[in-house]
Amino acid sequence: MKKSLIGAALLALAGSAAYSADLYEPQPEPIIDAPEVEIQEASGWYLRGDVGYSFNHMRGAEYFQGSNAFLADFDRTTLKDSFVVGAGVGYQVNNYLRTDLTFDYLGKSDFRGSTTGWCGSVMCSSRDEAEMRAYSLMANVYVDLGTYGRVTPYVGAGIGGSYVKWGKLRNRICDDPSMPGCYGSDHEGKGSWRFSYALMAGATIDLTCNLKADVGYRFRHISGGDMFGYVDNGGPGRDKGFDMHEARIGARYVFNGCDTPVAYEPPPEPIVYK
Repeated sequence: MKKSLIGAALLALAGSAAYSADLYEPQPEPIIDAPEVEIQEASGWYLRGDVGYSFNHMRGAEYFQGSNAFLADFDRTTLKDSFVVGAGVGYQVNNYLRTDLTFDYLGKSDFRGSTTGWCGSVMCSSRDEAEMRAYSLMANVYVDLGTYGRVTPYVGAGIGGSYVKWGKLRNRICDDPSMPGCYGSDHEGKGSWRFSYALMAGATIDLTCNLKADVGYRFRHISGGDMFGYVDNGGPGRDKGFDMHEARIGARYVFNGCDTPVAYEPPPEPIVYK
């Protein structure tokens, strides 16, 4: 009798365990089929155009003076500010690197200077005036610092040459006590190619997929060179170079820009249980 009761109890426990196993069945881990995200690299040719205003600083000027032809510095030199326009062609290598070749024209900038010397036995001074223009051809490289919305800040540098063209130098002396009024001479202006370099910083703004606005600052240095020729026991003369601080605004047109969409991550697909 006791063995029958024990067998019945064991049979009941086994049935209960089997029933419990039927009630709970753990679900398998979900398998998410996420698509791969491809990062599109921007690349291609572009054209650019710029306009700006150049704050010009002249590093000084010197000239040969007198029968002994000693070298003397101008007492004072100033170069007025002027406008600048430019154009170029470039290539976007990837999302972070681009390069271009640019041609710039620096508009007429007025030079004013003065010198001192001897008028017989009396010290006298001259007033000197001229005009300067410059043409620059530069090879540039830029590093884009990431895109934030539609704005991409950048830094860059360039190297090349500038052709500086001086107009005639008008030299006038008005304080010679032995000569009433003013007198003087005109020196032929010189032109020459000089070494130049530039440093840039700014930001581009996406207007459309093909068109970008460019707002920036450029520091440009032009080395010294010939300024004017010899006349009446004075000259020739040379300038000591220029430092130019330029505020610029322009645009770049990117060819096939709309064929390279901005990279994005597609929405996840629904979870599938397998």
